[in-house]
Amino acid sequence: MRIAVIGAGIGGLSAAVGLQRAGAEVTVFERAPEVRAGGSGLSIFANGLAALDTLGLREAFDAVTDSSVEGFAAGQRRADGRWIARVPDEAVGALRIVDRADLHRILLEALAPGTVRTDAEVASAASDGTLIFTPVSFHLDASARFDLVIGADGLHSRVRTVVAGEAVAPRYSGYSAWRGITSVPVDLSGEAGESVGRGRRFGIAPLADGRVYWFAVANMPEDAVFADEKATALQMFTGWHSPIAELIAATDAEAVRRTAISDLSRRLASFHRGRVVLLGDAAHAMTPDLGQGGGQALEDAATLTVLLTPLLGESPGSGASRLGRVEEQAATGAGTRAGANPDHRAGPRTGANPDHNLGPRASVPPDLAAALGRYDSLRRPRTQSIAQKSRLMGQMFQLESPLLAGLRNAVFSAVPSRLMAAQAASVQKWSPPQV
Repeated sequence: MRIAVIGAGIGGLSAAVGLQRAGAEVTVFERAPEVRAGGSGLSIFANGLAALDTLGLREAFDAVTDSSVEGFAAGQRRADGRWIARVPDEAVGALRIVDRADLHRILLEALAPGTVRTDAEVASAASDGTLIFTPVSFHLDASARFDLVIGADGLHSRVRTVVAGEAVAPRYSGYSAWRGITSVPVDLSGEAGESVGRGRRFGIAPLADGRVYWFAVANMPEDAVFADEKATALQMFTGWHSPIAELIAATDAEAVRRTAISDLSRRLASFHRGRVVLLGDAAHAMTPDLGQGGGQALEDAATLTVLLTPLLGESPGSGASRLGRVEEQAATGAGTRAGANPDHRAGPRTGANPDHNLGPRASVPPDLAAALGRYDSLRRPRTQSIAQKSRLMGQMFQLESPLLAGLRNAVFSAVPSRLMAAQAASVQKWSPPQV
């Protein structure tokens, strides 16, 4: 099976690793001239660790992380450092904080040489698996067709329009986040977690080598511009408890980056159409307020790998055999007609823009259609629920009203530990599907 993965982020590369190891012929197309991870950290909870296990990546991941963060006091503090609520160990569960650059390196090293094509920008895609590349991608043919296209091209996904039309767009949350990793180790005195104020908050997470990943969040217009991002972050959090100022100061100015925090304007009615399937932010972009963006992308990749593996054969090189036989039978009139996916018999589904050009009618082998349908039924409800919870959590954290912020703090301090643990378990408990 020839598979195109659009986007070399964590979700796209993870899916590429899993499917390539399962026997698929995978090519990753990345629009940037090089694969860049960005200077920030990533929280991987128990569900993400289970997905890494499923993909065969856990050993390499554990080599660049450790469990020391689990021994830190965590929860929410006020700007002056007083604790609002401490999160019990059972609510944190298994947790690793990883430098995104390390995770990207692990994923790239797990792929066969030549798998990732950079400077490869997709102008459009069609539900039959056809990709049209932009003229600047001069080293590629103008178009190519694949058995499956995986849209992992992020919040501003172009592939998403094949599945959902133009109606689904990024939605700004009202706040932006500076992120950075200190250039040197910083002593945290065994304390991490988030500190919340009115319309602002600051997060602290230790890395395995003693450096610290931090993020600083503030309400602001989406188009806000600052001459010096590091200096602005320092000014925004002047007077907050130690070691917040020290962490920002210990980070190289060029490594402090600000991102407008967004999710999707509405839920997708499906994560797939024809030979196109979405994962990660392209399917369910969420605010980072539950620390689940990376974990959900890993779950997507692991789920897709498990469901597609039976179609790929048992060893590399045999991946196209079973799917190819199904398509050959369809072409000669034997067996079930390829394209019998009920999602593609009656025009656009609810939630798609009927005026949008979705490309040629897709002929999808029944086995592939069934696998993608099951992927959708497993992933869409879970990710959309988590995205909604994350948005609500962010709105509570970013309250500016003194009255409402005080009420929030009182509620957080009164939540029983067992309820915190139960809420965390509902998000962090995951296992791969059975096939």
